[in-house]
Amino acid sequence: MAALNVSLSFFFATFALCEAVRRASKALLPAGAYDSFAREAMRMLVEIGPWAGGFGPDLLLTLLFLLFLGHGATLDGASANPAVSLQEFLVAEASLASTLLKLTAQALGMQVACALTRLCWAWELSDLHLLQNLVATHCDSALRTTVAQGALVEGACAILFHLTLLRLRHSLPVYRVPAMALLVTVMARTAGPFTSAFCNPALAASVTFHCSGHTLLEYAQVYWLGPLTGMVLAVLLYHGHLPRLFQRNLFYSHRKKYRTPRGKAAAGCGDTQMPTKGHSSREPGQNWRGRQPWLNPGTARS
Repeated sequence: MAALNVSLSFFFATFALCEAVRRASKALLPAGAYDSFAREAMRMLVEIGPWAGGFGPDLLLTLLFLLFLGHGATLDGASANPAVSLQEFLVAEASLASTLLKLTAQALGMQVACALTRLCWAWELSDLHLLQNLVATHCDSALRTTVAQGALVEGACAILFHLTLLRLRHSLPVYRVPAMALLVTVMARTAGPFTSAFCNPALAASVTFHCSGHTLLEYAQVYWLGPLTGMVLAVLLYHGHLPRLFQRNLFYSHRKKYRTPRGKAAAGCGDTQMPTKGHSSREPGQNWRGRQPWLNPGTARS
């Protein structure tokens, strides 16, 4: 119980510290620098919390759900995910400069988060942290299946995650934030035994790339190629094309809801054909039967 209290205290203290630094950065930095760099770096500091604590599966999932709820409520929409930043670039919602700043902030923030976590473990405030400090350089790989199956699992999770994100990105936070937190928690519970369902190339690289069991190329295929391919497929499925690269819709054809009626050609001066439907020459106040003698009883009798 003491180890759990220490780990939870570290987790929430880190979250509070990042929130304070985020607010200070928002007040002091220019808007562009804050949006593209500071808020992403602050979220990366918190992102590694649940995986670095050494918690059990049930508590880890609970913390993961609370983490995404807290992120959505406080961190101004920061993703802390390179795949999400690249998605925003592909759908033309972010410029190239802004995307590069976000990717740089995410990489630096993850490095700082790892250093802060190792510092906490070095203090050995609990037996759990002592154990984490001893096995930090000999960790077990999060990839517990074949490389091909792992890449397929990460790609499928990424497709589901990004499709949901695209669908809900303009909805109210009160609906979007719990939905995304629940989705991430369910994916971690379902795909966790295979790849841990990171769906985040930066987080996966920090947590498991240095672990033994697989080569760097195999890790890159699963945790980089899988999520990025899934993200691109999600954008293609949602939009039918990649808005940043080309405008032609590859999957869906845009048809008009209402079609313009096409009538027959207008009759000439000596043509005795009846007027086509939709091109009536009826004068205002004249009824339909009055301009057709063979249907008017009075005209027929005369």
